Amino acid sequence: MMNFKSNYVKNCIFFLFMVLLSDVAFSQTTVEGTNIIIRSPDNNISIRFYQKEDTDKNRAIYYTVSYKSKTVINESVLELQLDNHLSESAMALKVDEHKRWMENLKVKKITTSAMDTSWMPVVGEKKTIRDKYNAATIEMVKDDSPIYNVNVEIRAYNEGAAFRFYFPENKKGTYYRILSDNTEFSLPHGTKAWFTSWAQGPYSLLPLEGWTDESERPLTLQLPSGLYACLTEAAMTDYARTKFKLSTTKKNTIVASMYTPADLISPFATPWRVIMVAEKPGGLIENNDIILNLNEPSRIKKTSWIGSGKIMRIMTQTTQDAKDNIDFAAQHCLQYVLFDAGWYGDVFSFGSDATKVTKPDLDLPLIIQYAKEKGIGVWLYVNLQGLYAQSDSLFRVYHDWGVKGVKFGFVQAGSHRWTTWIEEMFRKAAENQIMVNVHDDWRPTGEQRTWPNLMTAEGIRGNEEMPDAAHNVTLPFTRFIAGAADYTICYYDKRIKTTHAHQLAMAVVYYSPIQTVFWYDKPSAYRNEPEIEFFEKIPATWDETKVLQGEIGQYIAMARRSGKEWFVGTMTGNDGRVLKLSLSFLDKGKKYIAKIYCDDPAATTVTKVKVDTKKVSASTILDVPLLPSGGHAIWLTPEK
Repeated sequence: MMNFKSNYVKNCIFFLFMVLLSDVAFSQTTVEGTNIIIRSPDNNISIRFYQKEDTDKNRAIYYTVSYKSKTVINESVLELQLDNHLSESAMALKVDEHKRWMENLKVKKITTSAMDTSWMPVVGEKKTIRDKYNAATIEMVKDDSPIYNVNVEIRAYNEGAAFRFYFPENKKGTYYRILSDNTEFSLPHGTKAWFTSWAQGPYSLLPLEGWTDESERPLTLQLPSGLYACLTEAAMTDYARTKFKLSTTKKNTIVASMYTPADLISPFATPWRVIMVAEKPGGLIENNDIILNLNEPSRIKKTSWIGSGKIMRIMTQTTQDAKDNIDFAAQHCLQYVLFDAGWYGDVFSFGSDATKVTKPDLDLPLIIQYAKEKGIGVWLYVNLQGLYAQSDSLFRVYHDWGVKGVKFGFVQAGSHRWTTWIEEMFRKAAENQIMVNVHDDWRPTGEQRTWPNLMTAEGIRGNEEMPDAAHNVTLPFTRFIAGAADYTICYYDKRIKTTHAHQLAMAVVYYSPIQTVFWYDKPSAYRNEPEIEFFEKIPATWDETKVLQGEIGQYIAMARRSGKEWFVGTMTGNDGRVLKLSLSFLDKGKKYIAKIYCDDPAATTVTKVKVDTKKVSASTILDVPLLPSGGHAIWLTPEK
């Protein structure tokens, strides 16, 4: 019996020894000289970069992110997979045979820097945008192939962390084929994500498990620490779109997922991977200019022809209906009208000519001139087929006609090919002083800084699908982090699932320098409703933006300033509530006149919106009653 126990103990000790030996054999150690921590200017965000090496001398790049010592991203791999063997073979170069292309990168040099500048967007949510960050550049080289140099560029903003790979010019001219981005985002246990699988899909709050598809970006996260984060990309202009998927090998881990490979010529940089962090969900909205800052400055020297404004669609495409819409637009302080799909024939056919009007009772030259005399600009819809076939001359023709903007319809999105194509369309449009609105499954990544003629884009589940109010109060914290979105606000259509004051408030909460209103409506629907004044007075570009209150999927209250006037929009989800709304954002010591537009079942109009006026100041706290799916809007002007 004693021998049995003795042997049992010996066997257990031997087994544990072998387990420990095995762990040592396959463990990784941090590579000396590769560890660096970059902190944001306010010291709240810390990004750690380092390499680890296994016993076979294979290396991997890792990073972590924290906010005020709270974990945002646990240890995560930062890595691309490349396959350049065809180019290497064609150029009689050594063919790289490493299983992981980056497993033999060696750090040559680490440099740090800081930046603090400001710039003014042509249109935007703020008059001035500050670009302030601390940065590090880690220069690396493949230890068996010195022609391959790779830099990791890291920036720490007060608003979040960003990193990308930069490939300097290859002295042998080798071409690069990036097969996949294997970058990980390992999150704290209990993190939940606001998931949607495509740009125009509904949102669901999901744990980091059981996803049926990849998630669209931006991807907003709720961390168990109470923090909020958002994963997205910036400057995706010469690459393939990257969404997010769950890791199949690591729990609580999200992995980047490229739509297609990217074929590139050095020098080039990958898009920025961005991790925004905020203590409140509204902070993500207020800080979304980090995405703009990660893009190149404007390439358009003279921008006086770029003008924000409100636009309505001409529902019936005849000369008389167009004039009626133009008259309505002029009377109600809109700036543009849109001829949507159908004016030049079958939009899905390459046989259609997007310079030829096919409607028998549509005199487009006369309409454009009539609109010009009324101070109204004309936009035209052109589908992908027309843009693809005719873009060499199309924008010049439209400029000669006096057209102000083009709505791109049903664009292809995701692949490297179609990413570079649409960037080329922005350039061609700009050369001919044409503004752009991109529709369907495409979302911006900050390129509106580089091409400020890119006014807005769809990539949103808006009033074309008539979503419910809960969806509407999720959008500001998700899709709108990417920038302007064309939700297509409706007002009179009976299919809307919200109150009318909810639709009014959208014009404040939803940023779009070309703001579509009256999407499914005709001028004949107007019955002198007094609250239409709010649409008349509200601008579409802003000097200042503040998120006053909000919870994702529940409610939101936002205030935006243009000049000396403020506009406030409050929206609730499917549940009613009463909010206490402080006006402390107003200038101290000044009095303001507040025009208040709110839902009122007792109102005599069909829209059931009441308009009140009261004097307020920065010390005022308003009671804001919100019906289920309701809204509330305020126009504030200084007292004279």
